[in-house]
Amino acid sequence: MAQAVSPPRRTLDAVPSPRGPEPSYTAPPAPRLVESPVFVLSSVRSGSTLLRVLLNSHSRIRAPHEMHLRTVHVHLSRGFTSDAMRELQLDKDELEHLLWDRVLHLELTRSGKEVIVDKTPPNTLIWPRLRRCWPDARYILLLRHPGAVIASLTARRADPDHEAIRAEVLDYSEKLEAARHALDAHMVTYEDLTAEPERTTRGLCAYLGVEWERGMLDYGAQDHGTFRPQLGDWSSTIRSGRVQPARSAGETAELPPRLAELAQAWGYPVGAPPRR
Repeated sequence: MAQAVSPPRRTLDAVPSPRGPEPSYTAPPAPRLVESPVFVLSSVRSGSTLLRVLLNSHSRIRAPHEMHLRTVHVHLSRGFTSDAMRELQLDKDELEHLLWDRVLHLELTRSGKEVIVDKTPPNTLIWPRLRRCWPDARYILLLRHPGAVIASLTARRADPDHEAIRAEVLDYSEKLEAARHALDAHMVTYEDLTAEPERTTRGLCAYLGVEWERGMLDYGAQDHGTFRPQLGDWSSTIRSGRVQPARSAGETAELPPRLAELAQAWGYPVGAPPRR
């Protein structure tokens, strides 16, 4: 009788052992739906929206607004969730990678096109992770004279913090320089894109493995979605629907030493107006 009303005894196997710190775990990469997406790496205010709409005007290339994938995160809300995912050979980073990949695949499928290009400038700050997520990704490095980028940012902001702006441009420039040496990327300058759009877009198409289309240059005839803040440039220049000459940044002798060094490494003059 006593045994019948007593709670069942727990065997030693059923008693959880004390848990110490979890060992670090890095999940292997899972298969991707989009194996070779294209990422434009650039600083802010470097003409990436212009490049986007030119590419998006191609019948086989989808280049949507800035997608900001790096700000899309997965939250493992319970203590046992990580354990469950680990049994599936997944971790938080790889779950995010799967989500990012699914977003790109969905957008590509909806468009009916074959190549997808993400031109979000802050991707430049995380390019090593993009390479880890997509080992076969392709990259377009879009450069602009750092002095022109500083001038554009200064003009755009109501109460510009000049020191913060120079620091921001330097951060982007350092990441671009690292990517320039580490990645097998196609190089484009904003100055060349605006001065010789046909020659520049022909080179881009060759890199992406598609035939050049003249309609790319008439991007105003295509629907590229809404031009609005946080999704890309929304100025009257981009809304004009035509490629316009690059604006001169004026004298650039005031560039900090490291930015001047990077500008020279990219083939830009220092101490004179940037080439147009």
